[in-house]
Amino acid sequence: MTLADAKFGGSIPQLYERLLVPLIFQPYADDMAARVAGSRPARVLEIAAGTGVVTRALAQCLPASSTIVATDLNQAMLDQAIATGTARAVQWRQADAMHLPFPDAAFDVVACQFGAMFFPDKVAAFAEARRVLHPGGRFIFNVWDRIEDNDFAAVVTDALAQAFPVDPPRFLARTPHGYHDLAVIAEELARAGFTTPPACTTLAARSRAATSDVPAIAYCQGTPLRNEIAASLLADATAVATAAIARRFGTGPVDGKIQAHVIVVARS
Repeated sequence: MTLADAKFGGSIPQLYERLLVPLIFQPYADDMAARVAGSRPARVLEIAAGTGVVTRALAQCLPASSTIVATDLNQAMLDQAIATGTARAVQWRQADAMHLPFPDAAFDVVACQFGAMFFPDKVAAFAEARRVLHPGGRFIFNVWDRIEDNDFAAVVTDALAQAFPVDPPRFLARTPHGYHDLAVIAEELARAGFTTPPACTTLAARSRAATSDVPAIAYCQGTPLRNEIAASLLADATAVATAAIARRFGTGPVDGKIQAHVIVVARS
């Protein structure tokens, strides 16, 4: 992962919320919120909350007596989440997952949707999640499966590799889809201090959009993939991705497979 892979600034938060959330994130947010609610937690910490898709789902399904604290490294993403709003009060806080500003054993559940791939030191971040959990508390997170099992991301990555063969933009393969080996994840959780084996579920869903340009804009302009594409070439890259999606899926509506792993591990 490069430093630019974790920069969600400029217009990225707005495009991320408007296009990527319904395209790929909403079904997994609903799944995660249901898993969190299943243990009836009184105190929930969300890390790498992004623009708040899981936060909003938690605010809907958890009772008003439950405390929800939502954090992200990027203040711009939190600003978008705050602007979008939640059904009830949530505590928003800018925080680094590797250095959480909370006391030991402060939460019943720590949740993280598609954030672990971005942690420069995953063992350190997992250890922090464990530290702030009370004994018996659960760490619930998900990661994207390999890029070959995620249609639109794979098509966009292959199309841009052909368009820019000298220096192909590889953000999607490198980071969002670069942390899918469940054996590696289990080993790093153990190194972080989790002594019970994680429960892992591979969950497939569908990614749908009205037209072929929606996934192209979402990935090329609404993620840090944008940071790898020269500003003067952003429109060209988006057009290349749109054409590639249209060749495979039609101009619209388009429908592709997405797949992720859901990991649940308890602090013993």
